[in-house]
This record gives sequence, structure tokens and C-alpha cells, in this order.
Amino acid sequence: MTDALNPSSLLTPLISSAAMRAIVDDRAHVQRMLDFVLALARAEAAVAVIPASAVDRIGAACKADRYDLAALGEAAARVGNVATPLMAAIADDVAKTDADAARFVLWGASPQDLIDSALMLELRAGIDALLADLNNAIDGFTAIAGRHRRTASVARTALQHALPMPFGLKLAGYAAALARSRERLRRLRKETLVLQFGGAAGTLAALGENGLAVTDRLAALLDLPAPDAPWHAHSDRLAEIASGLAILTGTCGKIARDVALLMQTEVNEAHEPARSLTTEPITLPHKRSPITAGIAITAATMAPNLLATVIAGQMQEHERGLGGWQAQWHAIPSLLLVTSGAVAAIADVAQGLEIDPERMRGNLDIAQGLIMIEAVTMALGAKLGPYQAKLIVEESSKQALATKRHLNSILAEDPRVTAHMTPGELARLFELMSYQGVAQTYIDRLIGSLGSRAPKRP
Repeated sequence: MTDALNPSSLLTPLISSAAMRAIVDDRAHVQRMLDFVLALARAEAAVAVIPASAVDRIGAACKADRYDLAALGEAAARVGNVATPLMAAIADDVAKTDADAARFVLWGASPQDLIDSALMLELRAGIDALLADLNNAIDGFTAIAGRHRRTASVARTALQHALPMPFGLKLAGYAAALARSRERLRRLRKETLVLQFGGAAGTLAALGENGLAVTDRLAALLDLPAPDAPWHAHSDRLAEIASGLAILTGTCGKIARDVALLMQTEVNEAHEPARSLTTEPITLPHKRSPITAGIAITAATMAPNLLATVIAGQMQEHERGLGGWQAQWHAIPSLLLVTSGAVAAIADVAQGLEIDPERMRGNLDIAQGLIMIEAVTMALGAKLGPYQAKLIVEESSKQALATKRHLNSILAEDPRVTAHMTPGELARLFELMSYQGVAQTYIDRLIGSLGSRAPKRP
């Protein structure tokens, strides 16, 4: 299987799922165009636009394995699209048994009708495949968010320690972000996947008074809603779908980047599922590189440029564009591929993420209590005023760093602090999960937004 921008059966599997490769496969693409041809013949025969006897003849020819894909590709290069040589090939095939029926192949329709409607069918199959992997990813993160809702971990801002947080909050955030993309794709599937059928210039003039009747029957046969009018040179629907795919891929890339950072030797808090084969040199058997996360990051790096091509392709001239439309033929299948690779990778991570709570606790202690500076400042501020509290904590923090002692010990020796706090009160300020604000409520809300019951608190 090859794709438009990466013609390699070796490289394409690195950034795509097997299911999506099957969907955008050349022969599958041709079969979707053939499905349109047969559905059109049936719709036209139903309203007596073409002879009913032609339908079976055309249907017999609408099987992708009857055609030489390489020859179609070479012919497409000469005429500018694959639909025209395919129509000719179908007509030739039908003519072998019924020359009269061959005249009615794609009667009254245009190559653009064939290409764009087939693309809509491809997008529908692609979205369905993505939704299946998305469900697995969301379910996986939801489950582990419940298990780790009280696991203390480092919240990092600008790659530095900021505050303690329950690791379950991070995981619930992943699930919720993916769920937003799931709902977005469901909406796009319902609202933007529509039939393209307008004939040569979007008027269906060749069908006369039968244009709307054929349209309605064709839409029903393909299960693609008929829009108010053909959308020949208006690709805003495609741009919206592409945007949804790119947003989803970006979300997967963000999650993958987090996982890759958590896997760093110096951090070592979580790992993607182990693979049976290793990519590491024999001299470095201790390494465990983020292979699955790398797939998602690669895909997320490529997706914005593919989206940009689809957006740029909206500038189409008059009733049928030149260049922009053709650019979208290549960009959209490629975007489906990289999106599938990102989602499949994240689903794999979500279903088998390995978490080390002890290492998380150890990393929380690295800064000798400095991660609790905000908690201490707020508590002292309530007794001494915010300005005085800030001065004391800043001085004590510098001393803790210089002497490599725990901040609690430094503060316990400061009479300005002990005059207002007992040792027990001060110690409680350094209990990591005592300072999490409304994090548990946020976990409940995020999990609740998925439409499933939030895990019960232990």
C-alpha cells in the first residue's frame, strides 16, 4: 500500500494504522468510485432516466479487481484526474456485453461528482476507524485516571517543578481532550459528509427535470445526505473535517510528548507499554526509548502542513477549481493516515501505560520541600501578611538550596515562623496531597464529561 506523499510500503506503516491503510488503499479508493457509478445507475433507472436493463451490465463492471490500477494511474497523469480514465474503462468493460448500456455509464454526472463523493465515502470510513481507536484510548486513560486519582506527582510548568498534583488529573485531562475530538468527529461525520452531484457545472442540466429526483435516490443509496445544492468549488466542509483531524493529531502529540518526557531516565515516572523488539544498540540494553510516543509525535509534526494544504486548496476558481481541488486529493488521504497513526499509538499507550508511584514520590522530594513553597507562603501569609510571608519564604528557600537542607527544617528554626506555627502545623504544610485545591473535583468533572460514571473515591 502506498500513499500520496510517502510512496513506501516500508515507511507508511510507521505513521498509520493498518485499518486506515486499508481504507485509503488505491483499490479501495477505486471501489468507492465504482460504488458511486453503480448507485447512480440505479437511481437513474428508478426514475427512467436510463434503461433498467443497463443497471446489471454496469453493476457487473463495478468491481475494482477488474481494472489495472497502474494503467489507470498512467492515464490519469495524461488527463488530470483518475475519474475520466476509470469511466472510459468501465464503459469499455460494459460494451463487451452491451454496447447500448455502455452509453449510460455516469450519465449526466461529472468526474468531480465521482471523485468528491468517493472522497466523502472514504472520509466516513476513515472517521469510523478513528472513532474505534479513540474509544480505546479514552477508556484506557479513564480507567488509569481512577486508579491514580490520589497518586502524588509533580506538576511541571516550563519543564520545571511547580506544585504537587494528583497524577489522575493529568490522565483525566488526556481522556477529556480526546473525548472532545471524538464528539467533534461525530458531529463532522453527521454534518459535513454530503453527496456531491451537480453534473458539468453544478446545475444537473443534463438530467432536465429529473435532477432532484435522481439526487435524492442517489443520496439514499450511498447514505450520504444531499446538500441544498452541489458544492463543486466550495471545500469548506473538507477544510472543517481536516481541521478536526489535525486538532485530534495535535492532542495525541501533546500526550505523546508528555509520555516521552516522563520516560526520560532522569524522570522515569511512567513508560509506554514495552515492545518485544528493541531498537536500542546491543551496547545500550538499558535504554527504553519511547517508540510508540514517537509515532504520535511524528504524525503530529506532519499534520499541520497537510491541513495547510487543504485550507489553501479552498481557493478554487469559479465552478470548478484548478490546482486547489487537486492538491486536496493528496493531502486528505495523507492526513487520514497520519491521524490514524497518532490515535492508534495513543490508544496503545492508554491501554498499557506503566506508572511508578514511588518514583513520582521520589521526584517530588528532589527539591527538599521547595515544591510546597506556595502552600507555606499562603499559610504564613494568613498569619503575617503576604509581604512578610513572601520575604521569609524566599530567604528560607535560598538557605535550603545553599545548604541542601529540607525547607521544613529551615523554617522550623526561624522564630518568625515558630511564633505563629507549631511543628505539627508546619509539618502538615509539607504533606503533598494536602495541597491539591479542587483537583479531585476536576477529576470528577472531566471523567463525568465523558458520559461515564466517575470512579469512586477510595
